[in-house]
Amino acid sequence: MNVPFLSGEYWYGGASHDGVKMPIGASDCYEIDCTKNETPNQMMPLFLSSKGRCLWAPEGFHIQFQCGEIVCDDCAVLTECGETLKDAFQYAAGHCFCVSGKAPDAALWRAPMFNDWIELTFYQTQEAVLRYARGIVENGFQPGVLMIDDGWAEHYGDWRFHSGRFPDAAAMLRELHHMGFQVMMWVVPYISPDTMAYRHLKEIGALICGEDGEPYITRWWNGCSAVLDIGRKEADDWMHQQLKALMDLGVDGFKFDGGDCVYYPEQEGAPTPKERCEAWVRFGAQYALNEYRASWMGAGLPVMQRLCDKPHSWGTDGLGALIPNMLAQGITGHPFCCADMVGGGEYLNFAENSDSLDEELFVCHSAVSCLTPGIQFSAAPWRVLGKEANEAIHRQLALRTEYLPVLEQVLRQSAQTGEPAVRYLEYEFPGEGCERITDCFMLGDALLIAPALEPKQAERRVYVPKGVWETPRGEMQSGGEWCVFPLENALPIVLRRKKGACGSAEV
Repeated sequence: MNVPFLSGEYWYGGASHDGVKMPIGASDCYEIDCTKNETPNQMMPLFLSSKGRCLWAPEGFHIQFQCGEIVCDDCAVLTECGETLKDAFQYAAGHCFCVSGKAPDAALWRAPMFNDWIELTFYQTQEAVLRYARGIVENGFQPGVLMIDDGWAEHYGDWRFHSGRFPDAAAMLRELHHMGFQVMMWVVPYISPDTMAYRHLKEIGALICGEDGEPYITRWWNGCSAVLDIGRKEADDWMHQQLKALMDLGVDGFKFDGGDCVYYPEQEGAPTPKERCEAWVRFGAQYALNEYRASWMGAGLPVMQRLCDKPHSWGTDGLGALIPNMLAQGITGHPFCCADMVGGGEYLNFAENSDSLDEELFVCHSAVSCLTPGIQFSAAPWRVLGKEANEAIHRQLALRTEYLPVLEQVLRQSAQTGEPAVRYLEYEFPGEGCERITDCFMLGDALLIAPALEPKQAERRVYVPKGVWETPRGEMQSGGEWCVFPLENALPIVLRRKKGACGSAEV
């Protein structure tokens, strides 16, 4: 199928990891195979245009944008949904995916999340986890969700606390709860071979098998493992039993890692890798306190979706990717978004930079995240930052607390409609030339957020859409104009849309 661009049309969608390449205009070239997700984040076989058009196929399609013409598989359906990007999204939310009407547990955004990965990596112990948690509280951070990451269990698939490293896990969990934390545990759908869990799962038929009938062994980032046949009753029931035992011990929720399409086999007559990836996401969506990084067809589900681990850098592989990729998450139906761990979550890269950590970059990471649905710390700010930078982080979190009622209202709306929480300006202000603006965002329909994205940035040029706005300069009646605002105290610029302006509602 060949589809010519309309005059002035821009397209958004597909892979959230490619948000840095959005939007796609008539002068751009872009190609992606949406029959499989080879990216480390979310994918939907869905593209939406600024002119109200929708391209969609539930089985996926290969698509090329070739300087003003779209070439895609004939299975894709092109629908004229209206005249704007919002029209196209609202059509998609009713026809291309189902909105659950639910949100994940509000604990994921009512306080900062802390993940112990950067501090502890694979060396998780009861003593170290408690030391990290105490550091959070002692350094003035509000306790919220605490994620205990990879390395806590006996083996992959043996989801019990390692008896040597966690001599009294129940006591640890009680202490964490007493401090005010809710505790999430890292889990994956992979099973270490030559373990009792592996033998049992093989016996009950809960593992993916190859053509020879033997369990399939995948190569993932931590080695070679068998894979749970999630979606099969035997596998689902067994995994639910493991998680229930942890919750009975005091665990509150789970970080569902892995499940990437690239780690599943292509097998004739069996579920496809993308179907298995989707099954893993739907499995975890049954738990209110959850987090995912990779998904296929996860739009509309009550799932917190985090961007993948990124290097400690300013460029479009690091800080510069956060806003564009969260915008792409939202427009593809994943409103409950979370940027990468503050400062960068790619632990090898972070370790390499530990002696020359860029404190300004770390603070800017936090500024980007502080007014998005989820903000997640891993590297301990009190360890890696000096006094001034730590104070900046606390100012950002105070700003988040100030606007938390707005954020919660936006997320309640997103749960009901599926609409993005982090939105393109084009979504709210069609016809104003905002199509390519991806360095700032709307939080719902009321707040425009513009953080620092460059080193030593003292001010920002921001497009102020038509309407009445509360700005750092006071109230402003904008005809749709670019303004320069100072960046002060390491805080993002926040513009608040006034009640009744262009049909909006003040929140």
